[in-house]
Amino acid sequence: MKILFAASEAVPFIKTGGLADVAGSLPKALAQAGHEVKVILPLYEGIGDQWRSQMTFLKYFNVTLSWRQVYCGLFQLEREGVTYWFVDNEYYFKRWQIYGHFDDCERFAYFSRAVVETPGQLDWSPDIIHCNDWQTALIPVYLLEDKYRTPQLNHVKTVFTIHNVEYQGRYGDQVLEDVIGLGRNYFNEGMLAHQGDVNLMKGAIMASTYVTTVSPTYAQELRLPFYAHGMDGVINQQSGKLQGILNGIDMALYDPAVMPGLAANFTPAAPAKGKTACKLALQRKVGLREDESAPIIACVSRLVGHKGFSLVTDVLHQIMEMDVQMVVLGTGDWQYEEAFRNAQRQYPGRFSAQITYSGPLSNMIYAGADLFLMPSVSEPCGLSQMIAMRFGTVPIVRETGGLKDTVLPYNKFTGEGRGFTFSDVNAGDMLWVIREAVDLYYNDKEAWRGLQKAGMTADFSWDHSAQEYLDIYQRISG
Repeated sequence: MKILFAASEAVPFIKTGGLADVAGSLPKALAQAGHEVKVILPLYEGIGDQWRSQMTFLKYFNVTLSWRQVYCGLFQLEREGVTYWFVDNEYYFKRWQIYGHFDDCERFAYFSRAVVETPGQLDWSPDIIHCNDWQTALIPVYLLEDKYRTPQLNHVKTVFTIHNVEYQGRYGDQVLEDVIGLGRNYFNEGMLAHQGDVNLMKGAIMASTYVTTVSPTYAQELRLPFYAHGMDGVINQQSGKLQGILNGIDMALYDPAVMPGLAANFTPAAPAKGKTACKLALQRKVGLREDESAPIIACVSRLVGHKGFSLVTDVLHQIMEMDVQMVVLGTGDWQYEEAFRNAQRQYPGRFSAQITYSGPLSNMIYAGADLFLMPSVSEPCGLSQMIAMRFGTVPIVRETGGLKDTVLPYNKFTGEGRGFTFSDVNAGDMLWVIREAVDLYYNDKEAWRGLQKAGMTADFSWDHSAQEYLDIYQRISG
């Protein structure tokens, strides 16, 4: 099959969140299965020279966006069996931040138009265009008309993936004609209208051939008002074409046996010595007291409300009453940043607040910590818990979205499970399972090693999920 994967970010070129990991891993898995896969991205200023030097210029043309004719340059890079196309327009993309600008609607409307016009310009006929989140949500809408004007798109089908329903692309209806170049009928007849605004994600859900999201549990949660951020009615109306497929991780990239930069490498067969070396290195790095016997509880996350950090701050002092150490890495809302800085001052040598983001430090934390805390109120899929388990760090999670699908709760009678879970958004329940986990760590080393091994040997690769996507592609394309 010929698959065009449209995304606003992808590793290793540019990343702000989990979408980039998916856009960097899923296309590679599809290509390894023998399919022709191309990924199309904006050429942001933040894409470094190490990648630009490998790009080949293909051509330029003008994109039609409402009344404007806008320059579009196309560059190409081949990597690991996947062809990457980069859309060049310095007015829209030569900016340090990739999101958060006053004209984001116009920027990504332009990108969506460029995606739709590229197959015709390059005389390439995709079977599937796979779109991701609101930044590419206009592609299925534009294709409702454009596929009949462009021979290369006559038979194309579209898949739209919701990575996080919280970000929908909502704008006032004044953007319709001048900004995104669509007639009032798209609003008046309900394709884009939602709660009085233009809603790009709604348009994609309505116009796509098929809709997916990033875990089976999240697909069910999106039918409930608590999780859907106002989209539950649309999701329920279109539920016949919705499916949840669990994200994977790059098992080769996150392999503690070979990952560079760790104090020691280790395997599931014998993790103890390597984990201890990584723990001591982590303690030295972040200012914790060197003590290989004390369990380290870690958080690596954006410090925001829907990640459940109000639960953590509510019982932080009770957590620190246990014989544990704690490290938090991330940035976010000021009240959580300040609470963790205060905890570092109050518990010197036992609490470390790393209010930054660092890829190398996050890998040190995954490898050196003993427990990984993710108390999310909502978590579409989550990759951190899978990476933590890959490194023998036992997760403590709330049963939501992909956390519920990947972390099987520990059963003390059978020894089965991969971690510790709680179901309610309740700080007391979270504290209870943290105490259970710490107790197991200190008092049942055999059971603890069993939990570590179960997580380290679990298959979180893209192989199964890529096949589920291929099944969808083949079904909808006939």
